[in-house]
Amino acid sequence: MQGYKEDFIRFMIESKVLKFGDFTLKSGRKSPFFMNAGAYHTGVQLKKLGEFYAKAIHEAYGDDFDCLFGPAYKGIPLAAAASIAYYDLYQKEISWCSNRKEEKDHGDAGILLGKKLADGDRVVMIEDVTTSGKSMEETVPIVRAQGDVTIVGLMVSLDREEVGTQENKSALQEVSETHGFPTGAIVTMTEVVACLKEQGLLDAGMEQAISDYYERYGAKK
Repeated sequence: MQGYKEDFIRFMIESKVLKFGDFTLKSGRKSPFFMNAGAYHTGVQLKKLGEFYAKAIHEAYGDDFDCLFGPAYKGIPLAAAASIAYYDLYQKEISWCSNRKEEKDHGDAGILLGKKLADGDRVVMIEDVTTSGKSMEETVPIVRAQGDVTIVGLMVSLDREEVGTQENKSALQEVSETHGFPTGAIVTMTEVVACLKEQGLLDAGMEQAISDYYERYGAKK
C-alpha cells in the first residue's frame, strides 16, 4: 500500500470523518462504519485533503486533463482544494468547476461555477464518496452538454465496496459501466481494514462486524 494511503486513513480517523460503531445509512442498512466528509471543516484539513486527492488522481489518471469537476455542493471545496494541491505537487495548472443547483440568468450566468467547459476539455470528476451513483446521474449530463468534453474518470475518497442498486456491483462499478469512464478511490474499505489491523487499531469485535456486513452487502470484484 502506498504511503499516502496509510496517511489518509489516519487522517480520516483523526479528523473524525471515518467512525466505527452502529450506524443506520440512508439506504436503511445497518453499518459498522460511517464516513462523513462534512467533518472536514478547517483550512488545514482542506489543504491536506486536496493533497491526498491530487496524489490519487495523478497516480490513476496522470496529467492529461484540464479541469476538476466537483458536483454541488460538497464537491466544490474538493475540486478547488485539489486543483491548488495539483499545482503545488506537480506544477501543472488545473482549473476547477462545479454545477449550480439552479441556473443563474444574470451576471455570471449559466449552470457552472468556475471554468466554463468547452470543446476539447478533459475533465476528472471528484466526489467525497459514492453510495448510489445518483449525483453522477445528475451531473454527467450537465458536463457533457457543455460541448465535446471528455470525462477522464471519477475519483472519490473512500470506496465502500458494497453493492449499489445492481446485485453484486458496487456503486463505482455501476458508474463506470453506465457512463463509460473509469472510477477510482484514494482508499478502499479493504485497504482501511488491512491498515488498521496491521497497526492493532481494530478490535476483534469490530473486525467481525465489518466482515459480517460485507458478507451481506459486499460487491463482487
